Amino acid sequence: MAVPSVTPASMALFQRIPDRLFGPLASQNRHGYWALLCHLHRRRFGPDAPLPPSYGFLQREITQEIEDHLKYAEEWQPETGDQPDTPLNIRAIGVFNRLLDAGWFRLEKYGIEKTVNMAPAVGQLLTQLINFAETGPVFVSGKIRSIDAAVAQVHKGEASGDLLREAAEQCRNLLVYIRNTGTNVRDLMAAIGAQPTTAQYVRTFFQDYIQQVFIGDYQELRTREHPLSKRQQILDAVTDIDTQPQQRSRLLDWYISRLSNGDEKKGQVAFQRDLQRLYELDRIEEYLERLDEEIRSANRRALAFLEYKLRAIRPIDNLLRQSMDRLIANPDIDVAPVFPPDALMGGARLAQPRKEVPRLTPTPLRQVIISDRTRAIGNLVRRAQERRSITPMKLRAYAEKVLQNTLAADSEALPCGSIEDLRAFQALTSVAMATNSRIPRLEMEGRASAPGIELRYTSDEAVEHPYLSGKPFTLSWRKRQTKNREPK
Repeated sequence: MAVPSVTPASMALFQRIPDRLFGPLASQNRHGYWALLCHLHRRRFGPDAPLPPSYGFLQREITQEIEDHLKYAEEWQPETGDQPDTPLNIRAIGVFNRLLDAGWFRLEKYGIEKTVNMAPAVGQLLTQLINFAETGPVFVSGKIRSIDAAVAQVHKGEASGDLLREAAEQCRNLLVYIRNTGTNVRDLMAAIGAQPTTAQYVRTFFQDYIQQVFIGDYQELRTREHPLSKRQQILDAVTDIDTQPQQRSRLLDWYISRLSNGDEKKGQVAFQRDLQRLYELDRIEEYLERLDEEIRSANRRALAFLEYKLRAIRPIDNLLRQSMDRLIANPDIDVAPVFPPDALMGGARLAQPRKEVPRLTPTPLRQVIISDRTRAIGNLVRRAQERRSITPMKLRAYAEKVLQNTLAADSEALPCGSIEDLRAFQALTSVAMATNSRIPRLEMEGRASAPGIELRYTSDEAVEHPYLSGKPFTLSWRKRQTKNREPK
């Protein structure tokens, strides 16, 4: 059965799972329900649990499992209909019914017995939630090896679009994870900085930050033996898949027939989207450089904090807190001054009370009615901006039009008969300057903005052009460099 390529998430989610599924996880006992679901997932419904009977579990087995869990669980808050002295077995049945009504369980009949199953979509969602909650370090080497193997199989013709989609999804998730790791580092450092004592700060820093590294093989990323060095090999294979007519046609047929239910336009969009996700692997160096900067900044902050704490002779904040606590508890006793009088503390140094500034009475908002002429002008401006905007997809479309019947084209012969063509020509001129600059960062950015396109200067002398003067170049598809491939 074909699956639509694009389904709005707002419509698709509750087509697969019950509407009230998240009700228990949004209640006052959400922590208890989540712990119970994790327990049942580990014991009964998860992939590591013993294989269940073909007809499912008996209802009394699941209620007994719930009762055993509640016996040692933290005290739950009373819910509607609960009594303080409710027996444990009755509470277990109530919890079971709550999860059943929410859709976590599916009750069926097997002879005279009632059996319990978990819908496949619900079980898959629970597994995803548990994996999300228990996410540990990600090893980039394993992800890169998996992407490389999948793309290689597709490139050799041994696999079809299903494996290409899997590789594209892995590539996208990997880049998103690396990008988000920088944010995780900032959040972690903010949490570490809130520790009240130096000992707790040091303990948290080394346990949560140093030992629990977000990317497990971070230190090895720059080594020659790391699988990340195969990035260019992967990109070359993706370029071949994209540019070779036989490969492209074979995979497009799969996307149209199997993924888009015969809709050619949807199939082409889905295929190009997956290729673009794989092309973005070329930007992994950019994400890693950002992560490097975040880690360097975190290390500097930690070292500065520790240096301040270790150099401070007297813990001033603790002394002040202890003195104020003693005065509050015993206002009549004399407390030795922490600071010399009138030096660092005195009446003149106290904060002044805030002055209330009267605010003007707000005036009612004036409703603006847009005329038809203004709306028409806005639409024209927006259309003009869209025609002048350049994206990697537009550059590829322009290159496909130019290279439809030829392998290469000179810059002097590139068409500039429309605004779109002229803007594409301007962008290609800039990309050519970047990819031929011999500056790694510029070359990387140029390749990312024009995926699969090769631009090489043919002369170092600028030539005149009717619209834009510059160095001449040739436009062609980027080819695979087999001599640089590692032996398999």
